[in-house]
Amino acid sequence: MTNESELSVKLRAVEQELARRRASDRLAKYNTGRKKHKKQLAFHKCRKRNRWVFGGNRSGKTECGAAEAVWIARGNHPYRKNRKNVFGWVVSPTMQVQRDVAQKKVLYYLRPDWIADIVMVSGRKDNPAAGIVDQIVVRNVFGGTSVIGFKSCDQGRERFQGSSLDFVWFDEEPPRDIYEECLMRVLDREGDIFGTMTPLKGLTFVYEEIYLNRGGNPEVWYEFMEWADNPYLSPKEIALLSSSMDASTLESRRYGRFAAREGLVYPEFDERVHVIEPFSLPPAWQAGIAIDPGLKNPLSAHWYAVDWDGNVYVVAEHYAAGKDIDFHARAILDVSAKLGWKRDARGRVEALIDSAASQRTLAAEKSVAELFCERGILADMRVEKDLFSGIERVKSYLNRENGLPDLYIFSGCTNMIREFKSYFWGSGDAPVKRDDHAMDELRYFLMSRPSPAEKELLPSAVARDKERRIRVLLRSRRARRQ
Repeated sequence: MTNESELSVKLRAVEQELARRRASDRLAKYNTGRKKHKKQLAFHKCRKRNRWVFGGNRSGKTECGAAEAVWIARGNHPYRKNRKNVFGWVVSPTMQVQRDVAQKKVLYYLRPDWIADIVMVSGRKDNPAAGIVDQIVVRNVFGGTSVIGFKSCDQGRERFQGSSLDFVWFDEEPPRDIYEECLMRVLDREGDIFGTMTPLKGLTFVYEEIYLNRGGNPEVWYEFMEWADNPYLSPKEIALLSSSMDASTLESRRYGRFAAREGLVYPEFDERVHVIEPFSLPPAWQAGIAIDPGLKNPLSAHWYAVDWDGNVYVVAEHYAAGKDIDFHARAILDVSAKLGWKRDARGRVEALIDSAASQRTLAAEKSVAELFCERGILADMRVEKDLFSGIERVKSYLNRENGLPDLYIFSGCTNMIREFKSYFWGSGDAPVKRDDHAMDELRYFLMSRPSPAEKELLPSAVARDKERRIRVLLRSRRARRQ
């Protein structure tokens, strides 16, 4: 009897453990419920070796990329020939995007007991989601181990050389040279390339190579995903988001379609709405300074405040060309003193600054960042520099879902206002590289902030009053136009 009792206890323990594993096996539940994402399934079932999903935001494209990568690494892909000891890369635009998007999704689908080891670039391996992962060693169902490596395009093409790979997943569009280097990496293993991206950069090489398939590659396949394809998005939410976007943005953000860029980069900018007269700011609103460090070209610096509802105010500027570090440092400290700007324990003001400021030139033994630091300005170079993601973030602050802005500029910031009005798309589907210094550092600051959509859904009484006043202003403006 004792042996039978002990056996029953052990069997119950095994059953409980299996139940726990089934509950934590998110990959087993992927696309198996009552609601199925049919275009995700079409992507997984396709046998082509160069597959792409062009999708709008929240269409489900990244989800299927992560599931595909984990299936291949585990060796239990339900629709493709499986291998043991797989080696693949997940490629993101930057390390920050890797951590927040692709890496997060891969970790979501990897059950903890499937992970043999994790190698970190930064952070702790017992909390990989909070750091930057270099490699994850995955237990393969055939008994071996697979490796999912993480790369970022800002590392440059040289960091993509040498390896032989079974797959590469591009989470968002890579530069052409990195894409071509990765094609070489999967050649000898007859591996797979797959990409999931929102086409925000216009008619780039991906448009030519994949969408048009000018080379006639029989292994190329693509699918468009839009919001309506995602069964978990409500029609009401889709209608709300669609109504807040212009036609060009809607093409890429909702439908995942390629669109040529033309005209103003920020047609949403309206001087009569976004430019306001200065007012006295509570010290608690002080958020940061951002600098685009030109010396021969204009150096642009602006002071940013954020109210309790998340609205951003550009409250002051320093903008000058042909001056040395001493001049700019004195000017930035003078403006900070007039504003009563916050300082650290050593009396320094802190500023976000382009990472190019870390470079030394032949004319100086120290970098721009080091020279600023010696003069009382502590440079934080951890800026998100992806141009197109930054542009979309600025657009979201200029006009959110309810038609009201989250970005206001004090009238004294004349150079930023001028740049908004003269910032045009060029012929190469990128903005013309002229009069863009304030635009650059505005992106740096806003990319350090959460998206407006992440703010509280219920605004405060102050916010409601503010929105009422803005609606009155907008109605008055429309009446004058008529």
